[in-house]
This record gives sequence, C-alpha cells and structure tokens, in this order.
Amino acid sequence: LVLTNGRIYTVDPARRSAEALAVRNGRIIAVGSEADVRPHIGPETQVVDLGGRLAMPGIVDIHTHMMMGGQADLFELRFGNTLRREAILDQVRAAAEATPEGKWIIGAQWGSDLLALFNSEESLALLDAASLGRPVMLRDDTYHNRWVNTAAMRLAGITDDTPDPDQGSFGRDPSSGRLTGIMIEAAAGLIERTIVASGHYTEDMDRAAVAHSIATLNQHGVTAFLDAAAMQPVLAALKGLDDRGLLTAWASGAMPVTEPSFLFGVAGEELFALRDTFRSRHVRPDFTKIFLDGVPGARTAAFHEPYTPDAVFGCCFRGTTLATVPELVRWIGRCEELGLSVKIHCAGDAAVTMALDALDVVRSFNGPTRLTHHIAHASYIRDADIPRFRELGMGADLSPFIWFPTAFLEGHKQTMGVERATRFWPNRALLDAGALMAGGSDWPVIPNPNPWTGIEGLVTRQNPHGDFPGESLWPEQALDIATVLEIFTINSARMMGLGDVVGSLEIGKSADIIVLDQDVLTCPAGAIGKTRVLQTWFEGRLVHGTEALA
Repeated sequence: LVLTNGRIYTVDPARRSAEALAVRNGRIIAVGSEADVRPHIGPETQVVDLGGRLAMPGIVDIHTHMMMGGQADLFELRFGNTLRREAILDQVRAAAEATPEGKWIIGAQWGSDLLALFNSEESLALLDAASLGRPVMLRDDTYHNRWVNTAAMRLAGITDDTPDPDQGSFGRDPSSGRLTGIMIEAAAGLIERTIVASGHYTEDMDRAAVAHSIATLNQHGVTAFLDAAAMQPVLAALKGLDDRGLLTAWASGAMPVTEPSFLFGVAGEELFALRDTFRSRHVRPDFTKIFLDGVPGARTAAFHEPYTPDAVFGCCFRGTTLATVPELVRWIGRCEELGLSVKIHCAGDAAVTMALDALDVVRSFNGPTRLTHHIAHASYIRDADIPRFRELGMGADLSPFIWFPTAFLEGHKQTMGVERATRFWPNRALLDAGALMAGGSDWPVIPNPNPWTGIEGLVTRQNPHGDFPGESLWPEQALDIATVLEIFTINSARMMGLGDVVGSLEIGKSADIIVLDQDVLTCPAGAIGKTRVLQTWFEGRLVHGTEALA
C-alpha cells in the first residue's frame, strides 16, 4: 500500500510531515517525499491518491467501555442529558408502548442536575405512569447512578424497609422518607444484577455489542483502545473477534480488582489468573482498574473541601473513598508483581491525593518501574498535586470529553458551588508540569465516542455541540491543536503500553492511518468537531471508508 499526494502528519518529532508513505505486511516501510516512496511501488501495489488531504496516525482512546457502548447503541433508549423531566417521561411512554409486558426498558442519560428533582415521590409516580407497568431503569450521565420505577424495585426486592447497601444508597423523599427510585452507586448494582439475572442480555447480544463498538470506533478514526472495566465477557468477545480476524483495533483491558456495581463476574486475582487465556495478537489484558470514589454530582466523590450543605449530609460532608491508602498500596504493589499497570478512578481531588500518596509509598519500596499507572479522569486536582504526576510517573487519563460547559457540570455546581465546580480539568497546568496526558471518551458515559468533538473542546473550552453558547469553562486551561493531537495519539499509545507499535507514523510501526476531510491543524478551532474520517486503515487494511476518495 502507498499513500501519496497528501499532507501526512506523522506525530514523529524527527519528521513532523511528509508527502507519502509506503506499507508492506501491515507495517510502515517508508515515510517521506514522493521520491522516497516511489521505489516501493510495483505492479501489485495499491496506490491511494490523497488529493492533498490530511492523513495522520489513528486515534488511541485510553478509556472506553466497549460492551456497554454497543449495548447502549443497539438495544437501549438513548436521550441527551439536556432533556428535562417531562421530555424524558415522554420518551419512556413511547418506549413502553412498543415494549412487550414484562420486558425491561433500559435507557440513558438523564442529567446529574436532575437528581434532586427525581428524588421525590411525585417524580416516581410520574415515571410509574409513563412506564405502563414495564420495569424501567434509566442511567444518569455519569453511569454511576440510576432512576428506576416501582416495578423495577419490586423485581429487585427493594422496599422502604430495605437498608442501604454498602458503598451505596437508596434515594428517599425528603418529606416522607419513602423510596423515590433513585439508586446511588452500589444500589444501582442491585438493579443491574436483577436485569442480568432475568436473561435480558444474551451472549449473542454481547458479541453483537462489541462488534458494533469496534465498527463505531473505526468510523471515528480510532484504531486502538483500552476498555476501562474489562470483565470476562468483554475480554472473551474481543479475543473471539481477533481469532476470527475481525478485530480491527489494538485492544487493552483493565480488569477490575473488585467487582464493579455495574458489571458482574469474577474480578481481582481470579480474573488476573485468566488474563493469558484472552491474550492474542491484538488483545492485551495488561491493566487493572480500581474505583477509588464515585462522582461529584451525587456527592460520592471524595474532596478535601466539603460539599455544599444539604438535608442528607449536612454542612461538612466531603465524600468518602472506597479504599484506604494501605489497601491501595497493597493493590498497586500486587499488580506490579504481576506486571500489570493500574488505572485508578478518581473523580474528587482527595481521591487524587490518595492515589498519588499510595503510588509514592509503592515507589519507595519498589523503586522505578516501566509500568505506567493512570489516574482516570484527573478532573479536580489540588494545585500541589499537579507536579506529582510527573514526579511519580503517574499518567493523567483525561476522560470523558467534557472539557467545556455541559449539563453534567451544572450538577457539579449544585453540589460544590460554582467557583469550585468550574475549576474543572486543569489540562494546561498538567501539560506545563510535564505530566503524561492521554485522551479517552469514557463511552457510553459520553453518548458518542467521536474524538473530534473532544479534541475541539480541549482547544476551545467551549461546547462543540452548540449548547451553552458564549460560555467557556476555565479558558486559561485550553491547549493548542498540535498538543491535543499528540495527547490522542502517541501519548495515549505510550500510556497504553503500545508506544513502540502505534501512535505515530514511523518506519516499523503498525500502518494505522486515518484520512480526514479537513486539515484540523489549520481549520478554525470551532470547526474541528465537524471533522469526518474518510478512511481508516488498520495494519494497512481499509476498515472504514472507500478506497476511492471523492
């Protein structure tokens, strides 16, 4: 394969741009001028004329949930988090009318800013009426919490007398104390377990969901990803696709150290022991996942300063972590013994501090490591902790794509106050401190894993979808487009442990190349999100688009 007559942005510091490149057996064998590549053209060569278009390395998504993303697209009710209560109820009623009796209605995503409104007997009665007797579960825009109807709670065996589960709680009407259908953190898992036990999801659905997810990522130019909560069915589906030659992206999996509330099956040491059974040419289960706290909108993230006062938690509540520093030290140390990198979910700044403290202890015992551990989200960080990312070699997994005003952020303002909530995503400060930063979607928390809207948001700090016009989120933290492209390619590849294989267009690396309909390096910043991927090549094979560029 030869790509010619284009602007090839290599993300290689030794040669940032080229006119052409050549590929043999899935690897790049030449990058440079037309003259450099011409000797590699023979009678069997496929020559693609780029027509002056921009080609670049495939995108690497460092944080996604493949099975959940595919299930959401194929089998669930989808609505945006800007929808208000009545519009959501209209969607539920329409779905109920098309759903057989006894079958579940599953949907997403209601905005975190609606939590207080939904936490009432009045809202539950409205949801019950709209559902026409079908059990309903609606996920919020963090995917940590749920709103369900009375039929769903009845199937799960949840009554007004049921005590809150560990690491979770049931929403109760502030006036009556009765259940409202709000399920916080681990309480959401009780509903999810009930759905799984009902046989709602089948193995065929699982396989179809993952295959759909791969095709969706390829469509947006993603050629490598890390599944951020890879349970056994996800790993099995990925390896099955690879064994049949159908996996068109490099895949890493982060295996949970404990069973998450939203996924089920073996976890921790039992799952780690199985990892090599899922290893294949393109599947690398070399990461683990630790959930250290929850989310700010539900007051389950851990912060140094208290949340705004409310009737449930009072005036001085700071959230809690799901592990102690000694427990975290033991997990990180054990994972390093097994050669596994650790991804730690930290939504609040106190959780970030704890993760860095624990890694500091591990480094004092274990010395240097070649493993790259990540803090997932890295969104609220104390100023004093920002330089520690580089000092400790901790990567910053920037996800999801919400570096701009959103309804998600409106929920944070309610629980944290405007000033603290808007000191969200200190990306320029992390860059200036020398932190390794990578880009992730957290799909389906973000309903569409299209990286180009996220890339635009990192550059502009404004909403690329047209919501919240004229507003910027902490604009001093904006980044330039060249830096952002590195974050989404070579930086993410390094954090994923694939920096020697993908992430830049260099001789010897995998021929994972995307061709764009516009030059994102020179187009107006506000147009980056409209970018379309015309072609996606994975190991020199066209996996999205057509061979002839219009």
